[in-house]
Amino acid sequence: MKILRVIAVLLLSGALAFAAPENSSSPFESPGDLTPQGPIDQAVFAHLKKLGLAPAPLCSDPVFVRRAYLDIIGTLPTGAEARAFIQSQNPDKRRELIDQLLARDEFADYWANKWCDVLRVKAEFPINLWPNAAQAYHQWILTAVRNNRPADQFARDLLTASGSNFRVGPVNFYRAMQNREPEGIAQTVALTFMGARADQWPAAQLAGLAGFFAAIAYKPTGEWKEEIVFFDPAHDTNQLWRTATFPDGQPARLKPDQDPRAVFADWLIDPKNPWFTRNLANRIWFWLLGRGVIHEPDDIRPDNPPSNPELLACLERELIAVHYDLKAFCRVILNSCTYQLSPLARTNTPEAAAQFASYPLRRLEAEVLIDALNQITGSTEKYSSAIPEPFTFIPEDQRSIALPDGSITSPFLELFGRSPRDTGLAAERNNQISAAQRLHLLNSTHIQRKIEQSPLVKQQVQSRKSPREMAVDLYLNILSRFPSEAEIKTVEAYAKTGKMRPRELAVDLVWSLLNNAEFLYRH
Repeated sequence: MKILRVIAVLLLSGALAFAAPENSSSPFESPGDLTPQGPIDQAVFAHLKKLGLAPAPLCSDPVFVRRAYLDIIGTLPTGAEARAFIQSQNPDKRRELIDQLLARDEFADYWANKWCDVLRVKAEFPINLWPNAAQAYHQWILTAVRNNRPADQFARDLLTASGSNFRVGPVNFYRAMQNREPEGIAQTVALTFMGARADQWPAAQLAGLAGFFAAIAYKPTGEWKEEIVFFDPAHDTNQLWRTATFPDGQPARLKPDQDPRAVFADWLIDPKNPWFTRNLANRIWFWLLGRGVIHEPDDIRPDNPPSNPELLACLERELIAVHYDLKAFCRVILNSCTYQLSPLARTNTPEAAAQFASYPLRRLEAEVLIDALNQITGSTEKYSSAIPEPFTFIPEDQRSIALPDGSITSPFLELFGRSPRDTGLAAERNNQISAAQRLHLLNSTHIQRKIEQSPLVKQQVQSRKSPREMAVDLYLNILSRFPSEAEIKTVEAYAKTGKMRPRELAVDLVWSLLNNAEFLYRH
């Protein structure tokens, strides 16, 4: 009977989620001005006009506060934070919120997690990364993001790293990849820093890039699993490094005993070279809006052109202008009208989606979703690893977005498509909702325990809140907005069925809201 009641609430409340607005009272849209705020908007809106596509209106304040928190720090706003933002009359509150979130500690945790997917930070036994190497790698990435290390220097640090895998975090870039032969390294480098599938290049082009990495050597130490990564000309018996050629066809001019990796890195990060800048600008856009201007973000090639060439060129210029400062670059995107559009598209076509005519709907990532569930319910999660202790011990109150090692996981993370970090491809992460996921959220003891033991539920009962007050409080904590009058009436009507007790009402309402598309999706 419990589940039947929950399903009844889902059917009633879910009918309101993401419905096309009939008037300006829609909780998802704002009557605000859609005037372009800069070059990004000019490029997007001009292209939409050319194609005869109408952009969605601006999103509402409740939608924006939730969106900004999730996209910038991978964390839901609390009910109090959502209420304060919604009720603020400050005309510049969106810009100020963006600045505040970019400065929070969670930004480093969340964006380091994104880089860890790309850089394959995952302990494996008995090959590749030993747990303390994986954690050294993660700590280096986290520190670089926290200190806002410019992305061009971040890339150079990785490409030129030498030293112990236990003590010099970035050398693990060369140990995390599956194929350490020169051509295998070249393929990983091209994918990571150029967004290119080098395995599809002509053989001569791939061989030329491989030359820069032919003299990388690996030397064990007296400590178990420790390894030194370094440039060793004697390691390359065929002297391939002397014939290294840049991907644009220009031969490298190398001095004797000069590390070819440094020469390649300097070529790569030169702003005059479009490879690195294009890949990075497209990847950051993908991370913030769920789709690259070039789609997929790691499949950049001549026959996969950008959906809006002017937009991509604009993003490249903006990235160069801020000297590869990723926070500054994110700030430019986040303050654009394009980013702040409503999720309710005026035209539901693949073309409109590819042209960013609305904010793309997409399911919360596994780590963000479980952290949100734990925040709302005041619960924790148990994590484990196949790798032996003690290096993988993680306390239960650890947030998933801050996990230092991809081998540390949970059944929930696996079910909801966390990236396995095997290849560095964006497609490794699965953010599509499935029937098994739906059933888990609706009918698992895992979620049931979280809800029924939640301090949020207990607070509703102990405070003796009315159904109206309960609806307001729970909607703010879970959906980051006030409920509409229609939704309040639904809750009040449901409260009258079967002489329902306050605790039962609170539990069922939390359960229904957690299963609502409005909670499960970025919008």
